[in-house]
Formats: sequence, structure tokens, C-alpha cells
Amino acid sequence: MSGMRASQSMTFPAFQRATLWALAALTMLLATSVRSNFVFDDDPFQPVTQDETVAVGGVVTLTCSVKENDNSSLQWSNTAQQTLYFGEKRALRDNRIQLVKSTATELIITISDVQLSDDGEYTCSIFTMPVRTARATVTVLGVPGKPVITGFDDAVEEGGKFTLTCTSSGSKPPAKLHWYRDQEEIQGRPDVVESNPDEPTYTVTSELTLTVTRNDNNALIACAVDHPSIANGDKRTEQPLSVLFSPSMSIQPESDLPREGEKFFLQCVGNGNPEPTAFVWRRKDAELPPLAKVDGAFLRFESLNKSDNGVYECQADNGIGMGDITHTLLVQEAGVNAADPTAMSTSSGVDHAVIGGVVAVIVFIMLCLLIILGRYLIRHKGTYLTHEAKGSDDAPDADTAIINAEGGHSGVDDKKEYFI
Repeated sequence: MSGMRASQSMTFPAFQRATLWALAALTMLLATSVRSNFVFDDDPFQPVTQDETVAVGGVVTLTCSVKENDNSSLQWSNTAQQTLYFGEKRALRDNRIQLVKSTATELIITISDVQLSDDGEYTCSIFTMPVRTARATVTVLGVPGKPVITGFDDAVEEGGKFTLTCTSSGSKPPAKLHWYRDQEEIQGRPDVVESNPDEPTYTVTSELTLTVTRNDNNALIACAVDHPSIANGDKRTEQPLSVLFSPSMSIQPESDLPREGEKFFLQCVGNGNPEPTAFVWRRKDAELPPLAKVDGAFLRFESLNKSDNGVYECQADNGIGMGDITHTLLVQEAGVNAADPTAMSTSSGVDHAVIGGVVAVIVFIMLCLLIILGRYLIRHKGTYLTHEAKGSDDAPDADTAIINAEGGHSGVDDKKEYFI
């Protein structure tokens, strides 16, 4: 019995020592693990990495470097902690992964044709005592697909409303959609974002509602995708609008100065969507001339006559509505030279100006003569009255006063000189 007690007392301390050794080893392992995940700025053996962002299908470069090395090798591992490169040695059979540079202080690799599955944290390790590590996060951008616009199935009549829908799939993070009318951005409804099943990408949808006018016909409506994975601007899809509207009319004459005896036509032009195909010609307050023939949009005159003068109306129908326009026809006499309408117009203008100038001069001269004649008559009448009064005052008797009034003082003086 005493021997068994001695044996037990001897084995217990040995079991205790084993337990202590296990605890010590576990503590050192945990300390090493913690130390490997902690970055010491002043540690020359600590690896340094940086995060990278790359679009699907692109190439990402992973760089790991240390200031000093004690002949330990650098290693890159992927998100599943599979070794990619250990120094210069390839560890994973993936031809997309290539070695760029391997030295004692630097390990650089590239991954081409990047996929969404390559997204995550990559680890660079250096197997010193203890092992040191650094992590680099690779963010893989899902490239959005070209937007698709729906809602252009039918044309819309002027004043009506229609709704367009733009959809783009495959973006990560979610893309943003923008609407444009020609080059001007217009506001649509807020984007609706939905995650795609079985992959970390999104589908984005936006709607645009417009009330259209005839000015919107053939306008380009565009939906553009904005996303950081698109290097050269945005992706966009354009679609012209088709707006139905009644025709607006105009009449184009063959010449501005039609002459008697000439052939001549009036053309009716209707701007509408669709283009008008039915035309009706009328003459205001009279029947069409016998030599005027309707030829669709044309009204043709075989030989113009003064009797063709009048107001002509064209009416067009395109199935959406009707439009009408009038034109006044003035036929020139056959002797009028219509070869140079500009010269005729200029000559006529000059003639009128000359005639007007001559008339103005004549009126001015007549006014001047009337003024001069009036002043003369007024002055002559005043002199006559003054002389008549003087003759009467100076006469010694009635007979002499009459003589003085009739002949003035000069006559009296002469008679006096004669009698002397």
C-alpha cells in the first residue's frame, strides 16, 4: 500500500508538467498568430501591401514588399488561403496568375481576366520567426450591360403621354441611370435596384414619362449608365421619338413674278407626321380656271392669263388632322420684263422716289410764292393808305386835297413849278 502511494505521488508531478508544457505551447502559438496580424510600423520585416480595384475582365497587380529580409521567402495567398506564389515558385495551377517580380524584399504577381469570384482579401506572408502577414482587399467591379429601352412600340399623337423604361443588368455596385433628350438631361423616376440571383450583381431600372409636342418628333431620347467600371464615359442607348401630328402648310410658287402666256405651277407643301398624301385645291369666290389642272400637291397652269388672278387655297389631310393655306396669284403683263425681279423692284423704287421728290419741290416752291405774294400785297396796301392820308392833310382846300390824293405830292409840286 505504501508503495502504491509513492508511485502515485511520483506520477502526478509528471502529468502536471505535461499539462503546463501544452499550455505554454498554445500560448506561444496564439501570440504568434496575433503578432502576425498586427502591423508594426517600425518592424523592417513587416510586409506592406495595398488594396486594389478592378473591373471584371481586367488585370489586377498585387505587390508585397518588406524593408529587410533574413533570407525568408515572401508568399501570396488567395481568398481561400491557397498559396499562389512562394517566392519564384508557382503553387496554384491557374494560368491567369503570373509572376512579375520576385526578390528578397518584394513579390509582385498579376491576375488577368479577373472574375467576380476573385473578389476578396489576399494575404502576403513572410516566414520569419514569428510569421508576419499583410492583407490586400481586391474589389472586383461588375460591369453593367448596355441599357435597353422599351416603350417605343407605337407612335404617340401630339399632346399624348408615353412611358419609357430603361434597364441595365450586371453592375456591382449598382449602376446609376440618366435620361437625356438630345443633349439635355431630363429627370426620370428614381432608380429601382434588384439583386440578381446566384451572383453578387444588380439590375437597375428607371422610368421616364413625357407629354409630347410636334417639336419632339425625331428627338433622340437616350438612357445612359454611369458606373466606376466604365472608363471611357457612360454606356448609352438612343431611340428617336415618333410623334403623330396634323400637317402645317405652305405654298411654294414656281416664280415670284408669273407672266401672261407662261406655264406656271403652285406647289402645296405639308409638314406633318405622317406626310399628307391627299390634297384639295380651291379658288376663293370662284371656280378654278379652265386651264388650271390639279396634280396632287401641284396646281398647274398651262398658260397664265390676267383672269387667273385670285386667292388659291390648298387643303391637305394626313389621317391625323387637316391643314390649309392660301396664296394670292398676281399675273404680270406680258410686256413687263420679269427676267430680273430685283432690278425691276429697284427701278420701280427709284422712279417712285424721283416722282415724290419732284412733287415735294413743286409744293415747296408754290408755298414760297404764296408767302412772297401775300407779303407784297400787304405792304402795297399799307403804302397806298399812308399816301392818301398825307395828301388830304396838307391840302389848303377841298379841290387840292382831291388832287393830292389822286396824284400825290409830286404832282402838286410839278404843277406849282409849272404855274410859276
